[in-house]
Amino acid sequence: MIAASDRVAAVLAQDERLLEVLVSASPTFEKLRSGALRRTFAHLVTVEQAARIAGVDAAALVERLNRALVAAEGAPATALPAAAASDAPAPLPPALRALPSARLVDLDVRADLRAGREPFRAILAAAQALPPGAVLRVRAIFEPAPLYPVLAKLGLAHATERLAADDWRVWFHRDGTAAPAPAPAAPAAAGDDGDELVVLDVRDLEPPEPMVRTLEALAALPRGKTLVQLNVRVPQFLLPKLRERGFVWEVREQSPEVVRLFIRHASD
Repeated sequence: MIAASDRVAAVLAQDERLLEVLVSASPTFEKLRSGALRRTFAHLVTVEQAARIAGVDAAALVERLNRALVAAEGAPATALPAAAASDAPAPLPPALRALPSARLVDLDVRADLRAGREPFRAILAAAQALPPGAVLRVRAIFEPAPLYPVLAKLGLAHATERLAADDWRVWFHRDGTAAPAPAPAAPAAAGDDGDELVVLDVRDLEPPEPMVRTLEALAALPRGKTLVQLNVRVPQFLLPKLRERGFVWEVREQSPEVVRLFIRHASD
């Protein structure tokens, strides 16, 4: 069954006809017909986040998708309830609007998203390098809801503007309400697992951070060593990227909450 926390890509992987269910719920989902946009939007956004972006009720959208999945046919194109008012973007605080341009760092990722390029690495780098007192403004073609919990860990709150149906601007700022969380530990020697293993624990990270950090760690992985990714699930979207980069892997599901993914160079 489909859950609100499932990625849109995972939903469509179950049955391609569910795309028509999404489109019938909101024209916002028409963007999923584009291969380039589908590579970014669908893989980044959960059903719950997609419902928020489209302005429809998340529970009703999940129910419709599950009903269509069970029936193996499209759901009726009746209107879904609107999202709760609390889900709508709040007015931009006047203090942010009054900031001088010298304190604004603008990052426009609309072209990247339309071309199917993943902009997360650039956004995260800009957020990490944000000078004290500065505000990062990200422009995107849909509300970048997956960014909110990720950048909150860096101490950044957000204010969102919808400039047009496909034009969103989000102001990421430090306001004292979001305390920085400790930085995730860098890959470290595994100790009891042996000197040839490097362990990367991504269980507490929000997507797409686990994939980004894993690929960064693999780029620096010496030959002869094995990277062990600790995850809460099998990272299905990571596996094809490993193959493309010349790595082989082994999955060991230690428990319902812990999955170990052993990755090494194919030629080792």
